[in-house]
Amino acid sequence: MASMPVDRTDPRPLHAQVAGVLRAEIRDRSIAPGDTLPSEAELRERFGVSRSVVRQALATLEDEGTVRRTRGRAPVAAVPTEHHRLVQRVTGLFDQFSAEGLRLHTSVLALAPTRSGVPSAVRHLGGADLLRLERVRSVDGDPLSYVRTWLPAERFAELDSAMLRDASLHRLMEQRFGAVPTSGRRQIRAVPADPRIAQELGVTEGAPLLLLEGGTFDQHGTPLEWFESWHRSDRVVFDIEADGAAEQVRITPDPSLLPHADHPAARPGAPGEPDPGPGETAPGLERAVALADELRAELGRLRGGG
Repeated sequence: MASMPVDRTDPRPLHAQVAGVLRAEIRDRSIAPGDTLPSEAELRERFGVSRSVVRQALATLEDEGTVRRTRGRAPVAAVPTEHHRLVQRVTGLFDQFSAEGLRLHTSVLALAPTRSGVPSAVRHLGGADLLRLERVRSVDGDPLSYVRTWLPAERFAELDSAMLRDASLHRLMEQRFGAVPTSGRRQIRAVPADPRIAQELGVTEGAPLLLLEGGTFDQHGTPLEWFESWHRSDRVVFDIEADGAAEQVRITPDPSLLPHADHPAARPGAPGEPDPGPGETAPGLERAVALADELRAELGRLRGGG
């Protein structure tokens, strides 16, 4: 690796700077899980620091679980524990983890009425009288996600923080408020951690997170919640079930490629062909239908071979 002397004008201690660089390289897998870290001599030369600074940096990384050291052996990048979540299910993180025998701890950071929310929450819930709920979810003291949820204030007026501590919001909705989450739409995007969320999740500011957001409806089709849930990308993996039987082939032409109505190609028959009579199919349409059938058959063959 290229030489990268520490910044001696930086107020952070030298060992913290060295640990920060190595931590980032392990997180973005420049140093892959299970790989041996460079030797102390190599790190001293790379950063231009003393042996004691290097050892203190490595001790910091070991204490936080980023590296693992065995007596007599060089330190290696720890293999992180990954937790899997099926994102297309309406059930929340708590219920999915409970089904797998994992105990998910929930800390409630805030629960308060608000007349403001992200535009998507206001649109989904159909009003501005909302409750804003903020939580951190963790397993074995390791924070996994930061969740911000908006709820209809009138419907959940009796909700309080004590109910939500180490509990499932969806289960509370069903058991105490008669609202059964049944459907919704979800989106996933990669985003950098802002300062507050980074602090709560124990990552550096700007670290990559997976943002899952969407709205949920109850058993009557009434909007129930809007949520934004930031997940540590080094701890949580999103799984998606693929069902080929549910796939449909739909061919939608680009309108910009369609001929103008007065163009010969836009008429039922090809140039030089007579218009179809009553009860007849235009030759051009027959060719289009045949081509679509061929495409479907070929896609089916490829899918079956995959």
